Amino acid sequence: MRNDSQIKIFSGSSNQEFTKKVCDFLKIPVNKSEVITFSEGNTYVKIGEKVRGMDVYIVQTIGLNPNNEFVELLFWIDAFKRSCVNSVTAIIPYFGYAKADKKDEPRVSIRARVCADCLETAGVDRVVTMDLHSPQIQGFFRKPVDHLYAANIFCDYIKGMGISNYVIASPDEGFTKNARYYSNKLGVPLVIGNKQRPLHDEKAEILGIIGDVDKKTALIVDDFTISCGTLTEIADTLKENGAEEVYAFVSHALLTKKGIDALNGSVIRKLYTTDTVNNPDILNNEKIEIISVAGLFGKAIKIIHERDSLSELFI
Repeated sequence: MRNDSQIKIFSGSSNQEFTKKVCDFLKIPVNKSEVITFSEGNTYVKIGEKVRGMDVYIVQTIGLNPNNEFVELLFWIDAFKRSCVNSVTAIIPYFGYAKADKKDEPRVSIRARVCADCLETAGVDRVVTMDLHSPQIQGFFRKPVDHLYAANIFCDYIKGMGISNYVIASPDEGFTKNARYYSNKLGVPLVIGNKQRPLHDEKAEILGIIGDVDKKTALIVDDFTISCGTLTEIADTLKENGAEEVYAFVSHALLTKKGIDALNGSVIRKLYTTDTVNNPDILNNEKIEIISVAGLFGKAIKIIHERDSLSELFI
């Protein structure tokens, strides 16, 4: 650990329990801060201690309440910059606007680019996030973006499950590269779903699968889920093609109550996810298991603070 300054980690309001886990991993306290939402909806943030000349880290997920959470993050960055910090790193475990990466129809905004511009205008010096839906949005930033992956943590967990004769299943062609990493790491075959989503209503249609799942256990991998529509559709298709059991591993769980009902009524035996999003609706559900990635982010913060390379996290 560097001797010239200690790590200063502050928490936004969106996932304070995750911030505490990160700090517990690093064996340091969460630094003092205050967030107030006034009756008309205005957000007020205040740093609770001196930060002049320090390198600070603000943890804020952009998840279940993305507009308010994003604006709050901008206010935090501005508050730190006006307090004359040396640098401010935004730790965004889940960056919800990452899926808005292109102008694929007339008269629409490229929202991820707008978010990147806003963060940089507010004064962010670095961004750390995990499993972006569209990794190419890193190119929207002129500041460094460290993109972490849940895959290694999930792969270690899968190895400990003691299952045999299984395949990795990508729900669509877009996630194939990520899914192939799982299959290569685990040394098992990959199958791919042929999916289309004609509207913006979060309803997906699986047209078929590429690969053999007959008499095998299928492990679906994906970056996030809200309605559980894609997961349940691909799970049904896998079962129709002979899969004996189906599990799902999803990095970010933004499941609504409707999505949880869909999961509970599906053929998916269990959904494994991480704690990047503070989602009270998924707690105490026998079909959902949460695997913490706080240690991964803690390692990243320590490495960044010591001016070292993050490459060891991607092996």
